[in-house]
Amino acid sequence: MDLLNELADLNIAPAAMARVQALFAQQQAKLAQRYAVLAEKDFKITALTHELAYYKRVRFGKASEALVGEQRLLLFEETVDTDLAAIDEELEAQAPVKRQRKRAGRQPLPTHLERIEHRHEPEPCQCGQCGADLVKIGEDISEQLDVEPARFFVHRHIHPQYAGRPCETVTAAPIPPAVIDGGMAAVGLLAWIAVCKYLDHLPLYRIEQIAARDGVPLARSTLGEWIGRIGVALQPLADRLAELLRERSCLHADETPVRQLDPGSGKTKYAYLWAYRSNALDDGPSMVVFDYQTSRAGAHARAFLQDWGGHLMVDDYVGYKALCTAGPTELACLAHIRRKFFDVHAASGSPVAADALRRIGQLYAVEQQAAGMPPPQRAALREQHARPVLVDLHAWLLASQRSVAVGSGTAKAIEHALKRWPALQRYAGSGSLPIDNNPVENAIRPIAIGKKNWLFAGSERAGRRAAAIQSLFATAKLNGLDPARWLADTLEKLPTCPNSKIDSLLPFANSTQR
Repeated sequence: MDLLNELADLNIAPAAMARVQALFAQQQAKLAQRYAVLAEKDFKITALTHELAYYKRVRFGKASEALVGEQRLLLFEETVDTDLAAIDEELEAQAPVKRQRKRAGRQPLPTHLERIEHRHEPEPCQCGQCGADLVKIGEDISEQLDVEPARFFVHRHIHPQYAGRPCETVTAAPIPPAVIDGGMAAVGLLAWIAVCKYLDHLPLYRIEQIAARDGVPLARSTLGEWIGRIGVALQPLADRLAELLRERSCLHADETPVRQLDPGSGKTKYAYLWAYRSNALDDGPSMVVFDYQTSRAGAHARAFLQDWGGHLMVDDYVGYKALCTAGPTELACLAHIRRKFFDVHAASGSPVAADALRRIGQLYAVEQQAAGMPPPQRAALREQHARPVLVDLHAWLLASQRSVAVGSGTAKAIEHALKRWPALQRYAGSGSLPIDNNPVENAIRPIAIGKKNWLFAGSERAGRRAAAIQSLFATAKLNGLDPARWLADTLEKLPTCPNSKIDSLLPFANSTQR
């Protein structure tokens, strides 16, 4: 307004002065509007920055990593990662100047993937001075990952027939045997359907819809028939896998509930998928076998293991107790012990629970140091470093039990650890026994997540079929094989493979090694 006063002192004509005042007012209004927009953007940037910092603390902060080994929910992590990217993009849009985005060095794309090259040549030089062709001095190469959805195509098998006129015979190449004789599905399609159903956990009606989008009619009844025939063909492989698993001296065992349709009632009932996994510290290929049963009775574990008598890593479920009193030697899971203290600490911040977690962390630190060592070296390292920690931990548990409130969460965690102590400390006397049951829990987890998609098994037979196929798929993944490629190759060879060579079809990286 001082500027208007100065202009008034200059005796400017009233009409001109009025025009200047109007222009000044317009500029003031525009400035006020811009200041409002900037203030709004500043407020939004501040809010987004705080929100971004919060999500980064949740996703990457030390608070979530301080208690090493606790597994967070996969779906929660996916949501946080998505929100972080969205917030970062919104901040980018609010910034007045395009900021240089900091990118962490990304991993190179897998070398086995097909490379499709696109050359981007520049326009000829237009400076008017070169008068000659450009000289190549280098090139920048960037790569993008792309995907082509499931592509349907048709194999046409043509068998020419030839006649021998002198001998009056007709000759043609024989039709090779197939898993489904006379079926229209090639092994690649059968493998894709099985992977969709048992690894991607898609119900058959969704697979039907995927095919329909490409104009390929695959009726659910046809898909169900193919799955049934695949299950019968693969059952001998699953049975053989179980036989080889029982030859190992140490196994993991666990179980998870599944829902099974109860015919006639229109409802579902509980069944159980029992899981048995080879010891990751053993030599030879890794194996997982799932056994579908109608209950959680310990008799099912006894029936599967038969007269097996090695070391068995299990949780504290009573169904394993009778089994271990007369057969296998029980190993207790340190991760279960730790989880109980973790829950207490997360709920109440108990310093006793925090101390327990610190001591258990020392035992896992020894295992990290022993990773990759042969059993004799691991045994020596455990004896030197883990054994004293275990002795100290046991004495501390006994002393702490007398100082905590009876019936409290801390007291229950301590009581559970002491009850499991003989089986818990047994691993330290060997270089080849596992410290926890995490390997088999990791094998079960994809199925536990998949249950949200398929909800229930249609029948006991369907459950057993799923267990057999999932055993083979899980074993293939543990041994670094692509389950779809392995299954397609196996279905191709299976019809002509004699029983004496069935081991060559098992999903091991080297089928001759056991």
